[in-house]
Amino acid sequence: MQVQTPIQNADWRAIPEVAQGAEETGFDGLTTSEIANDPFIPLAFAALATERIQLATAIAVAFPRSPMVVANLAWDLQLHSRGRLCLGLGTQVKGHNERRFSVPWGPPVARMREYVESLRSIWRCWELGEPLRYEGKHYRFSLMTPEFSPPPSGLPPVPVTIAAVGPDMMRLAGRVCDGVRLHGFCTRRYLEEVALPQIHEGMARSGRSRETFQVWGGGFVATGKDDAAVSEMMEWVRYRIAFYGSTRTYAGVLSLHGWDELAAKLHRMSKQGQWKEMAKEVSDELVHTFAAVGTYDRIAGEIEKRFGGVSDAIALSFSPQTPAGLARELVQDVQRIPAAFRGFPSAW
Repeated sequence: MQVQTPIQNADWRAIPEVAQGAEETGFDGLTTSEIANDPFIPLAFAALATERIQLATAIAVAFPRSPMVVANLAWDLQLHSRGRLCLGLGTQVKGHNERRFSVPWGPPVARMREYVESLRSIWRCWELGEPLRYEGKHYRFSLMTPEFSPPPSGLPPVPVTIAAVGPDMMRLAGRVCDGVRLHGFCTRRYLEEVALPQIHEGMARSGRSRETFQVWGGGFVATGKDDAAVSEMMEWVRYRIAFYGSTRTYAGVLSLHGWDELAAKLHRMSKQGQWKEMAKEVSDELVHTFAAVGTYDRIAGEIEKRFGGVSDAIALSFSPQTPAGLARELVQDVQRIPAAFRGFPSAW
């Protein structure tokens, strides 16, 4: 199993040291997210400060950016990291696209399919010299002159993964992508009964191999050096469950477990602005259902029970006070958990 760790986007000056520390600890990857800061620029600092560790957006919001803009960004990061980029994309929801980004909203699954296909068409134009011809309903690309074409990189293609919650997007991930980034608001049962069957159906339609397709995440991890630290992390997970559970987009996860009444109550409370009170509705049972929970000496076993055999990669982070040797041992313990994924496709 791969172990990745998030880096903060806000303080660019701190990124080189943090990235080097993560590489020395033995993490397989660094991830950035698009919340309050740009997810691409921090990876540039990390790329120049490291040699081995994978660099991934988890995720960048796709639709506010033209595929050509993202193709350029990803190409440069792939080039200057010497082939270590993994591009993680997500749709965001209608309200954020229309009201926060001021971009039109359309069928997200069909549009994301064209987005991924057009990225690959652009990259093949640059790397292999193929004419740029992509004609879709949402995206059309037909002009690329030598002046605007970067020279071939000699590197493998950039792996593209997408965030997925619903069955349709999961099928799309299996059909056209190199991996799927599952939401933290996910249980093992949802993974086994909903997510993986849809992903495998998509993979079967395109003839993709499970060994070259990465299933990332699908839950939380709550760990620490002692019970007090674990309890603190459990409260963080408890709030996240309440926050996401209040959104109708994620109601299917709770519904699968028969928790429809809780989903409805959390939604009502969110509409009333009762954000602080919502977490009290989430029991310890729910926290353990969504998360691998345990102190450092037990967490590898809990991660295997929670994610083993279904996920290929998880996110893990440690408090700054954790001794470097201990963090390295914990990462290695998780990396020993068997996983189906072997590596992204390297051929164009």
